[in-house]
Amino acid sequence: MKIQESAENYLETILMLGKSGAPVRAVDISAELDYTKPSVSVAMKKLRLDGYIEVDKNGFITLTQDGRNIAESMYERHMLLTNWLVSLGVAQEIAAKDACRMEHVISEQSFLAIKAVILG
Repeated sequence: MKIQESAENYLETILMLGKSGAPVRAVDISAELDYTKPSVSVAMKKLRLDGYIEVDKNGFITLTQDGRNIAESMYERHMLLTNWLVSLGVAQEIAAKDACRMEHVISEQSFLAIKAVILG
């Protein structure tokens, strides 16, 4: 299922924040993305209703399996494209920003072709 780019960004951010082992809260997402708390709250409600996240009684956010699948796909794309651009001589900061945009628009076929070339 294709979801909006903003939802993909939120899910990827939840995944990345969760890698530290600490519980993820809306305030953490707000700080990471530099979005307002109300904007994040609205997005979290939509992601919860769509079945991509769960929020417990303490406000801790976890990804459902569907949410995790999307987040991991975006994270893989982001990392692979960033590293590839850096290997081509693009500055790290620019590569990361470009990869963030590319990861959402590149087709699965094109991504897999690039991945095959990069990974051999």
